[in-house]
Amino acid sequence: MTAKPLDDLLNWRYATKKMDPSKAVPQEKVDAIIDAIRMAPTSSGTQPFELIVVTNPDIRSKIAEAAGGQAQITDGSHVLVFAAWDNYTTERIDEVVDLNVEARGDLPMLHAYYDNLKSNYLPRDAETNYAHAARQAYIALGIALVAAAEQEVDSTPMEGFDPNTVDTILGLKKRGLRSVVLMPLGYRDPTADWLLPMDKVRKSRDTIVTEVN
Repeated sequence: MTAKPLDDLLNWRYATKKMDPSKAVPQEKVDAIIDAIRMAPTSSGTQPFELIVVTNPDIRSKIAEAAGGQAQITDGSHVLVFAAWDNYTTERIDEVVDLNVEARGDLPMLHAYYDNLKSNYLPRDAETNYAHAARQAYIALGIALVAAAEQEVDSTPMEGFDPNTVDTILGLKKRGLRSVVLMPLGYRDPTADWLLPMDKVRKSRDTIVTEVN
């Protein structure tokens, strides 16, 4: 089967408002989206977030309550929770170093690079570091949205939820994580989604792009 052009995929996807609860996303498609998230670029390759994949209906119902009752969370079959590190620590950065050593060898320049990273990150306050980690999670979210479209799976990025409640539901605080953004996965209900028949609205290239030559 010929792959669809990226522009077609981006025009096909939209923030799905009503998903069909009778249709579950196959595991192989979820795995493809997860692999794309794992491959997303992050600052200094730290990957300072974790992905929580929620399929349990009771847990998804609780998350939906914390998100103002947004039905995609319960009508879809999966909810991806992007949870960022609550802080950078020596241990967390050293784990990144170990992964690099395993893949690339024990290079002096590698240790020097991450020692410099620690000297810059560790003195900062935790909230600054969390905000930086959360931005890396958003990079992965963007990759995930495109990957879902490539798999012809519908998705909706969600910031409209109470992070503290979701953190409690999933036990994230004790793991040093804070929920950043949600991404339900499922299949659009073409008979009930008011947004589906509407044209996609985006700014023109001339409006949004400034070229500096």
